Amino acid sequence: MSTARSTPDAAEAAQRLADEVARAMYQDDAAAQALGMRIEAVAPGAATVSMVVAPGMLNGFRICHGGYITTLADTAFAYACNSYDEVTVASGIVVDFLAPAAEGERLVAEARELSRAGRTGVYDITVRDPAGRIVAVMRGRSHTIKGRHIVRRPEGQAGAAHASRPQR
Repeated sequence: MSTARSTPDAAEAAQRLADEVARAMYQDDAAAQALGMRIEAVAPGAATVSMVVAPGMLNGFRICHGGYITTLADTAFAYACNSYDEVTVASGIVVDFLAPAAEGERLVAEARELSRAGRTGVYDITVRDPAGRIVAVMRGRSHTIKGRHIVRRPEGQAGAAHASRPQR
């Protein structure tokens, strides 16, 4: 009888894969790059992403527009749920804004996996300001696209391995 256990080697391999996936995703992530987002950390089922609130992100009240805060949270969500090298997309999100964010503040979004079963997952994302105050919380539901990978090559194929883009 065999019991599945996480070994240091398996944990290290999972972390290496999460890092490799994040590098590959960021290379093609025009939105994150254009908004100055930084991938601070990734791990299997988790990601931390930061962004500085720029003048062009302010709304008519001179606070960060909620769409930019949501984009930051969604980006952390994407890096967390794709960390297993299976192309995974959002199937739904709910965002609650709890405090304003000001120009020049560095916001940090932390995404954590709550559940992952079959092709679906649930993630909680918290966005904080530099003082640690919670600016927003987001719950994301994910859907994994069967057979699509970000960095793994299909058997028998050499060269760079990028997933073909999911169809919408």
